[in-house]
Amino acid sequence: MFASMNQTQKLVAFGVCALLALGLPLFVQYLDVGNGPIRIMAVALLYVMLALGLNIVVGYAGLLDLGYVAFYAVGAYMFALLASPHLMENFESIAAAFPNGMHSPLWLVIPLGAGLAALAGVVLGAPTLKLRGDYLAIVTLGFGEIIRVFLNNMEHPVNVTNGPRGIGTIDPITMFGHPLSQRIELGDSSLFGKTWEAVSIPGVTQYYWLFLILVVLSVLISWRLENSRIGRAWMAIREDEIAAKAMGINTRNLKLLAFGMGATFGGVAGAMFAGFQGFVSPESFSLQESVMIVAMVVLGGMGHLPGVILGALLLAALPEVLRYVAGDVQNLTGGRIDASILRQMLIALAMITIMLVRPRGLWPSPEHGKAAPVKGEAA
Repeated sequence: MFASMNQTQKLVAFGVCALLALGLPLFVQYLDVGNGPIRIMAVALLYVMLALGLNIVVGYAGLLDLGYVAFYAVGAYMFALLASPHLMENFESIAAAFPNGMHSPLWLVIPLGAGLAALAGVVLGAPTLKLRGDYLAIVTLGFGEIIRVFLNNMEHPVNVTNGPRGIGTIDPITMFGHPLSQRIELGDSSLFGKTWEAVSIPGVTQYYWLFLILVVLSVLISWRLENSRIGRAWMAIREDEIAAKAMGINTRNLKLLAFGMGATFGGVAGAMFAGFQGFVSPESFSLQESVMIVAMVVLGGMGHLPGVILGALLLAALPEVLRYVAGDVQNLTGGRIDASILRQMLIALAMITIMLVRPRGLWPSPEHGKAAPVKGEAA
């Protein structure tokens, strides 16, 4: 049904879904089940941003990137250094320049995180322009591990990242002077002749709304790229790079652009993650995270925005949902199987089952993989 819609209808459907997602935390709050489900949804939105960024590299340009979590780490540590007392405690010159501390506003954090991650994407893409397939995957995997090791060891002789201990006491994200971690209390009000009771909006809901706005912007940017000349050139490179080069497409510049554009999403998501968690460490940016983000894109449907969003939401929420199931299953086995290991096994079984049933993804692109119409046949 979605494939038969025109562009306007798709935008309307997307807008309706965004409005429903906007009111979802209020519905959860009305059910009085705590802030846990809202926190899971907020983290899932961050993974949606990561999957959308990787989809540009893998889904559109066909470049297998196993080190995408490095851009996530760049954005997270950028915000952690600019919004925590770590630099002031270790560098006297910075402490003298900012006696009241470095409290970076949101309007600076987002473009700076996107810019630094884009630069890292170009640095990664430049030496890999002639690599394809497995060789490209190995090089990008190595790049991701280099960034993690770099963050883990930049404690001596100059303490920049605080090593494996990570950076804490990070300022919450602030909008218009209001920290999103602080609860908003809306008092009793009279509207339309009716008295409305006081409403309390917790900090996790405010973060959820901010992440939702960023996801909506990311989807619109990805959708515009997909239907642009650049997006079609990426898809031509994905299908046959030699043929694309023969048609006059500058594959070198377009590959670099794909790495840079995809990395910006990861940088912004990393900055939001640092502000949301209040703490970052190298353990959060392991190879397993990169593999999970790639799995989101592949599981949902490479190159198809609704599929990528669906895959990201499922794989981001599934591990947290299975926490409530794994404990009961562990009790059935008499405690012989560890709950965390059992949870990972259930996730793996779910992924294997889905890929066996839907090898092209849960929601693949209707155009991807179709052969060109033969002359004389209907298109």
